[in-house]
Amino acid sequence: MLVLDKEPEIARHQTGHNSGVIHAGIYYAPGSVKARLCVRGSAELYTYCDEKEIPYERCGKVIVAGSEAELPRLEELVRRAEANAVAVEALGEDRLRELEPQVRGLRGLYSPATGIVNFRRVAQALAGDVTDLGGTIKTQAAVVGIRATGQAAELQTTAGSFRARAVITCAGVYADRLARLTGAAPTPKIVPFRGRYYSLRPHARRLVRGLVYPVPDPAFPFLGVHFTKQISGDVWVGPNAVLAFARDGYRHRDVRLGELWETLSYSGFRALARKYWRVGLSELIGDLSKRAFARELRKLVPAVRAADLGEPHAGVRAQALTEDGLLVDDFWFDYADRVIHVRNAPSPGATSSLALAREIVDVAERDLLD
Repeated sequence: MLVLDKEPEIARHQTGHNSGVIHAGIYYAPGSVKARLCVRGSAELYTYCDEKEIPYERCGKVIVAGSEAELPRLEELVRRAEANAVAVEALGEDRLRELEPQVRGLRGLYSPATGIVNFRRVAQALAGDVTDLGGTIKTQAAVVGIRATGQAAELQTTAGSFRARAVITCAGVYADRLARLTGAAPTPKIVPFRGRYYSLRPHARRLVRGLVYPVPDPAFPFLGVHFTKQISGDVWVGPNAVLAFARDGYRHRDVRLGELWETLSYSGFRALARKYWRVGLSELIGDLSKRAFARELRKLVPAVRAADLGEPHAGVRAQALTEDGLLVDDFWFDYADRVIHVRNAPSPGATSSLALAREIVDVAERDLLD
């Protein structure tokens, strides 16, 4: 077993920058791969953390409807939760205030199985499993070529060439590029979206007890800003969602002109931008102004002020986007001779990781190994 990573250490990107939430499986369309693997993966992840003594907390999540217009969408989440066999509690205004005294809303939904963990710790434990089983993890080995050669696949990397009977790629923001190396369709393309979080200053952490999310808005392709307790005791608020100017561009100044042009010239991104330009402008304003960012947060927790926002940090979401501007909602895989590509695995990819890995390995053993 050989694991290749282009960085000097594992978990440098999406795994090490995500919000640390173990999702229960409420949001995802019943019958989708996401729904099935999130529910199964969540249970397996809690068990794995117990086995490895990795700290986690089932702190629960509250999803808040702040207006009458959001109530039908809240009811849809109840329907999805029931279809996905995820336990939830419908909240009236009094019960909502009992769980989260500083949160304001008409009604809510409580998910007691939602939790938090440091996914970097999980990745390190998984890396230890690989080496304990006799495998090798080779860092600073970016894959630049993949070629099937009869009974094996040959990988060209920046650290030399390697041969394997089966190859599984899971490259985040570069997933579509690796898929194209084996002749997969050029679309859907990965478009990188940077999400900025702020840590609440210590005096403001008391504003929430667990995780607090808005009801998803169908006019916006992401979940919206929310409050996320961390296993460290911090509380993160965010993220917004703006176009990253490089595939792994975590800062405003991280710009790769070739990658930026690849995104801007893509018909799918232009279609998305035309549809959501007003929302995109609002997100950009929030990215540049703490006051605007705090204004969005006050829709959930009125007591938040811009002065409560401390250190910023960011992650980059690798999102597959079709040619007509639709965000690919489910996990997406491409298949080639001796190769399986994980082309789209955004949230709840980390929660689903153990179940997702088992399913991919089952396919590889059945179809690639002979």
